[in-house]
Amino acid sequence: MKVRADVGAFCSLIGCLFVSKLPKTRSGKILRGTIRSISNAVEYKPPATIDDPSALDLIKETRDAWIAKSGL
Repeated sequence: MKVRADVGAFCSLIGCLFVSKLPKTRSGKILRGTIRSISNAVEYKPPATIDDPSALDLIKETRDAWIAKSGL
């Protein structure tokens, strides 16, 4: 209800996924655009400056498992 109240009727929160690590660059910045692309099933290119590429796979696997479980 908070999302609907703050953003409007056109937006609703379908789900929220938690992962144990986030993809970061070597300088410590979180790759929000890449996470957004993975979440929306859009093709992406992993940046060369990523510190731990396995974090991207973890996000994708978690998303795929959630989609399979929820039937979306």
